Amino acid sequence: MTMQGWTLILVFTALIAALAKPMGMWLFALYEGRRTPLHAVLGPVERGFYRLAGIDPQAEQGWRRYALHMLVFQLAALLLTYAVLRLQGVLPMNPRGLPGIGADGAFNTAISFTTNTNWQWYSGEVALSNLSQMLGLTIHNFLSAATGIAVAFALFRGFARRQASSIGNFWADVTRITLYLLLPLCLAYALFLIASGVPQTFASLIDATTLEGARQHIVVGPVASQEAIKMLGTNGGGFFNANSAHPFENPTALTNLVQMLSIFAIGVGLTWCFGKAVGNTRQGWAILIAMMILFLAGVGIVYWQEAAGNPMLHQLGVAGGNMEGKEVRFGLAASSLFAVVTTAASCGAVNAMHDSFTALGGLIPLFNIQLGEIVVGGVGAGIYGFLLFALLAVFVAGLMVGRTPEYVGKKIEAREVKLAVLAIAMLPLCILGLTALSAVMPQGLAGPLNKGPHGFTEILYAFSSATGNNGSAFAGITSGTPWYNGLLGVAMWLGRFFVIVPVLAIAGSLAGKRFTPETVGSFPTTGPLWVGLLLAIILIVGGLTFLPSLALGPVADHLAMTGGQLF
Repeated sequence: MTMQGWTLILVFTALIAALAKPMGMWLFALYEGRRTPLHAVLGPVERGFYRLAGIDPQAEQGWRRYALHMLVFQLAALLLTYAVLRLQGVLPMNPRGLPGIGADGAFNTAISFTTNTNWQWYSGEVALSNLSQMLGLTIHNFLSAATGIAVAFALFRGFARRQASSIGNFWADVTRITLYLLLPLCLAYALFLIASGVPQTFASLIDATTLEGARQHIVVGPVASQEAIKMLGTNGGGFFNANSAHPFENPTALTNLVQMLSIFAIGVGLTWCFGKAVGNTRQGWAILIAMMILFLAGVGIVYWQEAAGNPMLHQLGVAGGNMEGKEVRFGLAASSLFAVVTTAASCGAVNAMHDSFTALGGLIPLFNIQLGEIVVGGVGAGIYGFLLFALLAVFVAGLMVGRTPEYVGKKIEAREVKLAVLAIAMLPLCILGLTALSAVMPQGLAGPLNKGPHGFTEILYAFSSATGNNGSAFAGITSGTPWYNGLLGVAMWLGRFFVIVPVLAIAGSLAGKRFTPETVGSFPTTGPLWVGLLLAIILIVGGLTFLPSLALGPVADHLAMTGGQLF
């Protein structure tokens, strides 16, 4: 570990804290449906879309109608992407003549991008045409991100409204988020990336001559436009298989920093937006502080382990940290920071291979995902996932003070607690159940490259990543098989929508409640005691649920390494 490395981590954290309020103010304007400076240009586009689609943006929806419209929209988008991938061979903008994707692969990829997971069993530069990248995938990066933020807005309204029967309009939320937030930011971001050296072209190949005189075909395409929304929308799917380790996706140290900042930017802004929505910004700051504590603890452990390196190599006289799988342009600190950032959010972009991290260094990204990526989290998904744990925490606090639990002026009763538990329980049910199945079936055991606990971790990470809608992988696993394409696709769908629907049900239930002002008997939910309780609930629930599987995987892997055995 070096002072330079720690300076990078602390500067990044300070910049993220500074972004929270400005981004939150922008999001709050969209949450309220207020006019912004961009309305002068984009307002006619928004109104034209409503007229074309026959939508009344002022017509509010109850939670059931909101959820139904959201699910139908996602299903339609999934079917479109499935068709594009299957018919790729006969569609235009395919200069390399790539064939269509097989049924199981198209099924997995369509679900992957619909659910904001962006799990990639394929190499993008080898398997997909420019049309598939743009129409089949990039469009989902916008729509899935907008859907996550829309669900967060709906939950905010549930807390903020009093005796209401509606939580907003799904179509209006998604349209405004896309038009006034994601598109303008991505346009500026893509221009920055192009200026930094990221390709943006409809061409497919560049012929180059190497220093040895050999001819080489270098794949290019509309990379910058996909890269921008990939990061801002916490999608993570790379145009190239190497993702953000590829110099065409991430050419400089500056782009590397900006990519990490953009992964967190909207997530931290939503914490401030929540506080503003419920009339007390201290509520949002308390959530952000809890997130940052978990984040810094994770970064510290990963950087410590990667800088410490492998003791077995040290015994052979190979000194230094663990550079296996790292991008040498960025080094240990930036790679460790990126790994925690991308798994603390539901992004999945990587600039180093997590499979090559030390055992405990790889444990933290895995545990981040298993917690539901609530440490800042994906756009929208992070804050509503964190609020599910907040409901459990106030329930525990209510038991301690001997009264009905309350949170931001709403009584938390049996219905809300049951729905929160249902949503949180979906992750371990899918992760542990499907991991166990794959760890005993021949089709599942054919996937891991390594044996022993490291191979088990590859399987565990795959289903954690899919269910948690992250998309990163322990790259040793071969997942492009009917077994893994099918089961991982199911895990992605359940992990996304079997959490969103209970969240919307909670929003509808809370919106119908009266406001309950704080009294001297109320448990405070803004101070250090609240932050400590919230962190304890998150770690206890996560620890009790996933500790046995972590003990079989990365913990056993670490103990074997210290005992002189590698896998």
